[in-house]
Formats: sequence, C-alpha cells, structure tokens
Amino acid sequence: MNSCAVVLDAPVLVFTDWSKTYGDVFTVYFGPRRTIVLNGYAAIHEALVKNAEDFSSRTQDQASFVPDGKTLGIVREPYGPKWKEHRKFALMSLRDFGVGKRSMEGKILEEARALGDEIYAKDNRAFCVSHMMQNAVSNVICSIVFGCRYEYDDMEFKVLLKAINCIFSRNVGVTILTQLFPPTRFLPGARKQYQELKQNQGKLMDHIKKRIKEHEETFDSNDIRDFIDAFLMESKKRHGDDNSNFSEQEHATIVYQLFLAGTDTTSTTLRWALLYMILHPDIQGKVQQEIDSVMGPNQEPSMVHRSQMPYTEATLTEVLRLAPVAPLTIPHGTSNDTVFRGYNIPKETSVTVNIWSVHRDPNLWPGPDKFDPTRFLDDSGKYVRRDEVIPFSIGRRVCLGEQLARMEIFLIFTSLLQRFTFKLPEGAPKPSEEGVHGATYQPKPFMLMAEPKE
Repeated sequence: MNSCAVVLDAPVLVFTDWSKTYGDVFTVYFGPRRTIVLNGYAAIHEALVKNAEDFSSRTQDQASFVPDGKTLGIVREPYGPKWKEHRKFALMSLRDFGVGKRSMEGKILEEARALGDEIYAKDNRAFCVSHMMQNAVSNVICSIVFGCRYEYDDMEFKVLLKAINCIFSRNVGVTILTQLFPPTRFLPGARKQYQELKQNQGKLMDHIKKRIKEHEETFDSNDIRDFIDAFLMESKKRHGDDNSNFSEQEHATIVYQLFLAGTDTTSTTLRWALLYMILHPDIQGKVQQEIDSVMGPNQEPSMVHRSQMPYTEATLTEVLRLAPVAPLTIPHGTSNDTVFRGYNIPKETSVTVNIWSVHRDPNLWPGPDKFDPTRFLDDSGKYVRRDEVIPFSIGRRVCLGEQLARMEIFLIFTSLLQRFTFKLPEGAPKPSEEGVHGATYQPKPFMLMAEPKE
C-alpha cells in the first residue's frame, strides 16, 4: 500500500495505531521509497543498541534535508569515520565550553534570571511564554556557539527566532514529500511550504556565515572563545590536508544544526512543563514544597540539588515521557543487508523510530495519557529511573545535546518555580493537553499568569 496520503498530517499517531494491527516492525511506502517503522521499546532497543552496527547510519537521500543540499553535518551524515570524527569533536568542544560543568550552570542561570525578570515585569497580567522561553534557551546555545548572548529586544535575534519557528512549525509530512520527491515542490499547497522552508534556512545560514567571518577576522589561537573558534582552530591545524573534514561549509552546517536543535526542542519541553503545572496545580505545589525544602527562597538551583529532589525529577521525567518533542527520530538507515526479527532488510533502507509508541504504551504505563509523576517514585518516595523513557533516542545516534538539554530543563524549571506560581488567567478556557504534531511536537498556544512567591 502507498501510504503517503494517509500519514501526512500526524505520522506518529498513524504508525502507533498501525502497530496494533501489524506489529512492532512493519513497512510503509512513500511513493517508491521503502521505510521500516520500529515501534515499542523492545524492537527499538534491539535494533539501535543490540544491532547498532546495522541500524546507526543514514540513507543517501539526506542531502535534500540540509540547507545547501550537499553538506550533511553531524545530524545527516551516514555512520562512518567522518561522522565519528565530527561527533567526537563536537562532544569534546561542548565539554570544553562547560557542558556538564558548573561553569555552564552559571550561563543557564543567567538566562533563567533574565527570563524571570521578563516574567516579573508582566505584573500579574496574562501572557504567552513562548517567545520569552525561546529567547532564554537560545541564548544558552548562542553563548557556546557564538560566544555571546542577545538582548530579548534585539531585532536580528528576533528574525533568527522567527526563522526557527517557521522551520519547526511546518507540516512534517509535506516536508518529507517535497524533500524526497522534488516534483511535489511545485504542487499547490506544498510549493509555498517548501519555499518558506528554504528561505528560513537561508536566513539562519547567512547569519551563521556572517558570525564565522567575524570570528575569522578576530581569531586568536591563544584565546578560543567558543565553538566557532574551536572549529577554526581545528581547520587551521589541518590546512593543506586534502582529506580534511573541517571545511568552511562543514563548519557552517554543523553550527546550523547545533543552533537549530539547541533552541527549539528544549524551549518546547519547558513550555510543556509550565502547561502541565497550570493544569495540575497540586503537582506544582508539591514541586515548590520540595524546592523550598532543599534550596529555600534565595539559594540558586544547581545540578547537585537534583538528586535531593526526587519529586521534581519525577515530574520532569513525566513531562519528557508524555510530551516527547521529537516523537519520531530523524530516519536511520541500514549500513548492511540485515535480517531483523525474520525480515530481510536491504542495505540503505530507511528506518523510522517511533518513540511515541514507547512513551504511550499502556503495557508500560497504566493510563498512558495521564500526567502522573508518581510513576517514577517508589514507595519511599525515591526517584526510580526507567529505561523506557527515551526522548533523546538511544544507541549511537542518541541526541548530541542531551546533557545540555537536561541541565537547562532542570535549572530553568526549578528557577522559575522558585520565584513564581503559574496559573490559568481568570476566566480563561482550560488549555488542551493535546499538542500539535509538526516537525516537533508542540503544545497549542496558551496563556498563563505568574504570581510572584513571597
């Protein structure tokens, strides 16, 4: 069966429903393009972890998804020496610039304070937190990549964030069609979306190339300020090497991917967290009691507090379970001809991983659609980690920014709930807990009020 028309709007929901009929492993066709869909924790873990050598690559059509149509960066690069080299370099550089360290906590808390001040200025008026949250989170990745932060009213910054919003709010099914089947780019409905996508990708790339040029002009090998400088340093070390993977275009594409991923996904998760708090004030109250008992009103949050705050940790884990921002991973590709669960799968076959099917599995989570942090607490109130919560995926393609994202989510969330109680505006309709399935899974726009704590 050709499945294109059926899955365009919300493929993750369709795939999860089909898994009940066809099992955890099935094939769909997008035109002539064959895609294996993996559902359920057991099948996903078996493929991505136990058979990682076969399921960790990308397919050859990935170039159609990158801004210049050829340079794949880390996200789209097939599994192999080039991907390993770039990923290792990126991980080491992120650590060098503070990811996982107290120095990064300071940068995140600086943005949390700025965000809190913006919220405080609302003076008990109803507001939408989306742009403020995106500003705060984006500034964290900007400090790592560009070595600076932007003021919230900076016009250039606003243009960049608007471009990111346009990229992530597009219809994922239409995007897949236009990228994989070029003639569809001229069809009514698809043409406009495709043109807008390329325009917004271009805006981000132009800004990144401008920042790289500025760094080249002020580069000092004795003062490596940020990721751009680190990449320039590595590129200069390999000058004259015809096989170097540290070209100017690779530089721009990797920065593009870091900037894009580091801005939208974490800010969206934090918006989900605040939505659940206003919908479940009893849970918000318990989180605030724990914050008060561990940190009090004046001590700033730190990652060392996380192990002392099991209810807060359980609450954030439930947010990640119930609202995975990327419920379908970027498609993997098979590196070899392989046999998986009795199916012969050729090399270069596209493999889609359905994280949603794991997080909403009623066999793992009784009442899977209910927001319930106690799923992750034992009888004594201690936090219980569950392997089946995989919002950042698993295996060799696990999200590069997972550690940074977890730091931001914990520190910004606890910082906000230390200062404010979030509520529904009086008389406002109750927001929906069902989100919008686009390039990412986002909450529907909602208004809230922030009442400063005494």
